[in-house]
Amino acid sequence: MTAKSDIRETTPGDIPALEKLYRATFPEEDLVALVRELVSGAGDVLSLAAVADGAIVGHVAFTRCTIGESGTRAALLAPLAVAPDRQRQGLGRARVNAGFDRLAEESILYVFVLGDPSYYSRLGFTREDAVMPPYALPPEWDGAWQSVRLRGAASPPPGSLNLPPVWLRPELWLP
Repeated sequence: MTAKSDIRETTPGDIPALEKLYRATFPEEDLVALVRELVSGAGDVLSLAAVADGAIVGHVAFTRCTIGESGTRAALLAPLAVAPDRQRQGLGRARVNAGFDRLAEESILYVFVLGDPSYYSRLGFTREDAVMPPYALPPEWDGAWQSVRLRGAASPPPGSLNLPPVWLRPELWLP
């Protein structure tokens, strides 16, 4: 079942609603500062909100970046949230797919994510071994670094993901 919602780009005016969404969705994690930075313009970010009944009920951000010395354009998907009472209705998938479409229109063919393989595999992500995140990941996160190729792209060139400073904080890459 897919819930009815509109998808639109966020603005800095959405920050209070996004803060509320992330606190409700991830009460054990503090993603508010990161979301605030991303939506305020800390990097080249595609930030999409799902809006239903006048409220933001979901959000996803894609930070545009490059791969290694090749300079190949890519994106990092993070964070992703759906209001607890709206989960399992297709809102996450709809926003991610909308982001994939917009990124592919910009000739970005690779999207990377650090997340639960059982969830992200449903969105087409597979384990990534050629392109590395900016920091080594702990062994218990084996398989959590993943990618998806858009529009039938070939394998990405090897290298490390080059991200803006907002993502170059080690604590964002640790359990």
